[in-house]
Amino acid sequence: MPTYTTQQIADRVGGRLIGRGDLAIRGVDGLETAGPDRLTFIRDAKHAASWSRSQAGAALVWEEADFEPGAGRALIRVKDTDLSLAVVLEMFAPPPARPAPGVHPSACVDPTASLGQNVSIGPGCYVGPRARIGRDCVLHSHVCVYDEATIGDGCELHAGVVVRERCELGRNVVVHANAVIGSDGFGYRPAPDGSRWVKIPQIGFVKIGDDVEIGAGTCIDRGKFAATTIGEGTKIDNLCQIAHNCRIGRRCILAGQVGLAGSVALGDGVILGGQVGVADHIRIGAGARVGAKSGVMHDIPAGETWMGQPAQERSVALRQAATLRRLLESIRTQASKLRPNASSEHAEREPL
Repeated sequence: MPTYTTQQIADRVGGRLIGRGDLAIRGVDGLETAGPDRLTFIRDAKHAASWSRSQAGAALVWEEADFEPGAGRALIRVKDTDLSLAVVLEMFAPPPARPAPGVHPSACVDPTASLGQNVSIGPGCYVGPRARIGRDCVLHSHVCVYDEATIGDGCELHAGVVVRERCELGRNVVVHANAVIGSDGFGYRPAPDGSRWVKIPQIGFVKIGDDVEIGAGTCIDRGKFAATTIGEGTKIDNLCQIAHNCRIGRRCILAGQVGLAGSVALGDGVILGGQVGVADHIRIGAGARVGAKSGVMHDIPAGETWMGQPAQERSVALRQAATLRRLLESIRTQASKLRPNASSEHAEREPL
């Protein structure tokens, strides 16, 4: 890893340096595990007390932090510790692992496929008939791009990614390992005689906007007859399921293991916590937030925060949880009053 002085780091993040400016920093680590040549970060007063016990040489801290660095150490005060940390991590990040420019000898690229300038296609990849790969794209090993799929400029597809036929990725899309774009939607109906399930053909596609990132193992199903759409700037975590005909707005956040049933619509800026499940045909308005593990069974208005199973507006869910706790405490209290003590029970069992 490279080495930077605390002054260089402060200059890069636009922070105010308190303490030593010549301290050599060789990496980033957690508050409890960092050594003297490492930078850590403290985002609030709750964790500030741990600074005196930490061995870290320097820390990014929030702008109003009122403690001192101590002898031989440094603090860098910044407006937003998380965003500043992102800048620092980029400074120390090793060069990304990428296949060499060009097409690896073991890759199979159909003669009718179109490849842009400066593409890198790794070992074992497949690019099907009439597929289009934009300039500066990177396909790591064993990526499979089906017929007539379109990959925009500057995309990076990690190992094992599958992009099914006719699906479209915008520019600068990142898809992590083993994600599948455009798998069949899950649609079945019972046969008239009830003897089997009849598969409903899924003839649509997936359209993904610019600057989208899709986590490892995530599946985004193609539309039944139109497009499943992901808006620009949206970030989807690992192991998510996006069913057919979903419409996800711009700059949304979907945390790990979120599941959207068919034809769900999310407005711009929606945030779904981990393991949120959303029933089919639900509408969630722009800027709404849903707490982790919630089950969404009703439409959510724009800007509201919901939580619970089934999900409800946050204040309602919290009041219900508090009422339930009080009810349980009351039941326990009443039960203890009605329960005879051990000596009384023994006396009742003694023969006269």
